[in-house]
Amino acid sequence: MHRRSFLQALLGTGAALGLSSCAVAAAEGTPLATDSPLASAVPSGTSLSIASYTGLQQLQLKLAGLLDHLPFTVSAWPSIGAGPDVINAFRARSLELANNAGIPPIQSHYQGFDARIVAVDLTRKPAYIFATKPGSDIRAVAEFRGKRLAFSQGQAQGVVLLRALKEAGLKYGDVTLVNLTSNQFLTALQAGQVDIAPLAISQVPAYLSRYAADGARTISTDVVDLLNILWAPASVLADKGKAAAIAAYIPLWAKGLVWAWENPGTWAEDYYVKTQNITLAQAKGILALTSKPLLPPSWDEAIAWEQETIDLLAEGGFVKSFKADTLFDRRFEHLASDAVAAQYRS
Repeated sequence: MHRRSFLQALLGTGAALGLSSCAVAAAEGTPLATDSPLASAVPSGTSLSIASYTGLQQLQLKLAGLLDHLPFTVSAWPSIGAGPDVINAFRARSLELANNAGIPPIQSHYQGFDARIVAVDLTRKPAYIFATKPGSDIRAVAEFRGKRLAFSQGQAQGVVLLRALKEAGLKYGDVTLVNLTSNQFLTALQAGQVDIAPLAISQVPAYLSRYAADGARTISTDVVDLLNILWAPASVLADKGKAAAIAAYIPLWAKGLVWAWENPGTWAEDYYVKTQNITLAQAKGILALTSKPLLPPSWDEAIAWEQETIDLLAEGGFVKSFKADTLFDRRFEHLASDAVAAQYRS
């Protein structure tokens, strides 16, 4: 794929158009003063719009008995999950806090929209598994050469794919990257429009149960998508009341992650079976592949990981390199870690 075409696939049309002016737009809004202390209490009347893709965030807090502990009003729980959709919602001011992987903040920065990471959960196990189309004879990443690979626009699946290609010694020109949104991957695989797609582990059991008999298979790698983050627009974080609300939310988010890990039976039944329409056996299979929450007291590893990702993209000419630490608001660094037991900190 031509580099410019790939750039549009990676960062979306808006970012690619930004290159035509030979400059990336300046970040929107007033610069955020990250050395300004957080308020000690949430002002009365404060509200936040918090992303809850497929209802996960809201349900997790409810089941953990934490939903009523929020010291602010949640104005909406929109089911928004894909990075590009989150950025659009941030721009439209219809969303103020979201849960994503590490690449959407990079994309947001490159597009000139200032948003910061406020909480970090490290994922030690692969969250995505490569799946082949039915009837494929591909059995290793090295065999991706010359194949059509599903590629998402600025989403975690994209970086997982890039890292896997690099580990296998493949260049971007060795494959054909097919620009799709992640919710189109299954359909593209089923129809044979792509040879390979990185699927979320939650999608794999259902896909194999239907297509393994037709020759579909998975290809496991050790490539991880390290970061599970909360992030928010700088304009939201510049509002002392909303920043205080986010600071109050982060410990509850962390406790919710721990609750789901420690109560896999209830979580499997009430989330995966009841809301995602999969079997209990499939739900248990998903949870067996899920990483234990890891909420580190220091973000140094997370920042280094983001820098590696930025450099990976810059090496291919897809973005201009920048310092990863500008993506983080370290005023919030200790909040998640302080909320959980020592076993979930390291």
